Amino acid sequence: MTSSNRPVVLIVARLPQHLLDLLQQNFTCHNLILDPLTDEALAAIAPQVRGIAANGEAKVGREFMARFPALEIVSVFGVGYDGVDVPAARERGIHVTHTPDVLTEDVADMAIALMLAVARNVVRADRFARSGEWKKGPFPFTTKVSGARLGIVGLGRIGQAIAQRAAAFDMQIAYHNRSRKDVPYTYVEDIVSLAREVDFLVMITPGGAGTRALVNAEVLEALGPKGFLINVARGSVVDEKALIAALQAGTIAGAGLDVFENEPNIPAELAALENVVLTPHMASGTLVTRTAMAELAFTNLQAHFSGKPVVTPVPD
Repeated sequence: MTSSNRPVVLIVARLPQHLLDLLQQNFTCHNLILDPLTDEALAAIAPQVRGIAANGEAKVGREFMARFPALEIVSVFGVGYDGVDVPAARERGIHVTHTPDVLTEDVADMAIALMLAVARNVVRADRFARSGEWKKGPFPFTTKVSGARLGIVGLGRIGQAIAQRAAAFDMQIAYHNRSRKDVPYTYVEDIVSLAREVDFLVMITPGGAGTRALVNAEVLEALGPKGFLINVARGSVVDEKALIAALQAGTIAGAGLDVFENEPNIPAELAALENVVLTPHMASGTLVTRTAMAELAFTNLQAHFSGKPVVTPVPD
């Protein structure tokens, strides 16, 4: 395919180099992150844009898509796609795809890692050992994880993978989901009741308006002073101000967070706390998984432009 008849793809998010290379080798690309365009310049290319390459945090709303009359597909690098106005896309017959399954194991691993890190105080213990403080006396006791009560909010692919790992720790597993699943775990009707019954509350629910601030002051109060919050979902599912207040006051014992409301900006009050473990939205960030995600995001575009069905459309 010559450069003159290659599909035109608009890149609207920071994407890994492997995916950028695949896009640039196969399509005519305009990267709004590396080379922002003026409104006039964007309007000039808009009639040729057939695809948009985004990530899970990108905002691809109705008004933005309306600027591209030839738009046929939005390919999201990530399992989450709450920034894309899917109903608006479907009204125009625009495909929206994402990259599920390939990141399930890594995100589940990270949820367990954060749980262990915050409960066993691994980060502080590392500093304690390195600094020589150990010579002055032993490290304070930490919280046992094996046999503890785990609550999972969102029992999709990743939630079930987290539960499988937790079962190996002999944890008592309960969950809240939009509907019951055929699983050997206890279903709880609402998140407040679930928080009240567990030691660890893991968030792995989709983002979007329906789950915004799902974890609020009431949920944190129910989780209690011995409870820990783990979030590997979206920053938006937690009321960050309420969480900071709860951590500062000892309303909950601690938190392990991979996602935040306004990434990459983390509130100074949160970063200053000792009872949290913070990671930079890296749950799926292994080389193997990010490479697989990149190739799937590209494959969806390539399939569509070749007249084939997309591989992983977002669900109805």
